[in-house]
Amino acid sequence: MTVRPLRIVVIAGEVSGDRLGGALIRALRTRRADLVVSGMAGPDMLEAGCERLAHIDELSVMGISEVLRSFPRLRALRSRLVEHCLQIRPDAVVAIDVPDFNLGLELRLKRAGIRTVHWVCPQAWAWRSGRARKMSNAVDLLLALFPFEVEFFAQCGVRTEFVGHPLADSLPLHPDRLGARRALELAPEGTLIALMPGSRSQEIGRLLEPFVAAARILASGRSALRFVLCTAREDHASRARAACAGLPIDVFTGRSHQVLSAADVAIVASGTVTLEAMLCATPMVVGYRLAPLSYLIIRRLVRIPRIALPNILSGRPLVPELIQADMTPQALATAVLDWLGDPVRRAEYDATCREWHTLLRCDAAGRAADVILKMIEA
Repeated sequence: MTVRPLRIVVIAGEVSGDRLGGALIRALRTRRADLVVSGMAGPDMLEAGCERLAHIDELSVMGISEVLRSFPRLRALRSRLVEHCLQIRPDAVVAIDVPDFNLGLELRLKRAGIRTVHWVCPQAWAWRSGRARKMSNAVDLLLALFPFEVEFFAQCGVRTEFVGHPLADSLPLHPDRLGARRALELAPEGTLIALMPGSRSQEIGRLLEPFVAAARILASGRSALRFVLCTAREDHASRARAACAGLPIDVFTGRSHQVLSAADVAIVASGTVTLEAMLCATPMVVGYRLAPLSYLIIRRLVRIPRIALPNILSGRPLVPELIQADMTPQALATAVLDWLGDPVRRAEYDATCREWHTLLRCDAAGRAADVILKMIEA
């Protein structure tokens, strides 16, 4: 009698989701050697052995107006993934983040009798709370990165498990700044400022120029400062090198952990990179800008006063946020100098980062794999 292998479909829609998917696939494979995985994947998931049905870049759209323009293409993509799942009938479909895309996919699959898992809770506690109710119809299991999310979604009828955050597992509790500089072949001495303008092309388009302009202001006032810039893709790195001409700056691709660990202060886009910087205990200034229409709509929907994960987790303005029109090069530069000039603030920030790092360090991929397998075997 032929035993059917364990079949999992993983749907990731951006770089951070691809990393989560890759870690999950590796953890599942250590538990089930017969694992067969397909899905929407990036380089990390492909390296872990995922058969690619679509590339994560096909879902690389940010902002409400941009999504509306791309709706026909996104609908076709979702239908293609649904049809694949209906054909192979996997033991589970794991959709990572991107709830606006994935919830519709999960709803169709759950109605067809396929188990659905959603990893990374939508920020329904921040805006569009109705999504939490929708999840109870679309998702069999929700995996939470942060402990406070469990109670919120459980109250909405969603089975939710806290698994921790893979970044907290992969990054050391005590970053080695000198070791990171050596790995990047940077001078060990001096003050280093990191620029992290995002992983999506639209983020690069809106954030690269003001981030670099802030670096130029800082360099003109303090000639001893040096800079590093990190992108997720080589085409973004080429664009960054052109924008940074004349600056004392090194540009890297795909080495965000080392860049953040090496830096004394970072200017970062809002998103997962803010948590990454926090876990590296790197003081940061958060800057973000959306298309004007998207911002006007979202501003009326958001129910919390802060958007950066360190501020949400700590419940206070731990790091400065400069959003939309407030994100000027001068404001970014001034916020960086404020960090550099306040050692007491940096020490308090460091202690807070260690506390959260310890709390989130749970072997997230392993926990997620165990919970998923328990659900399948039940």
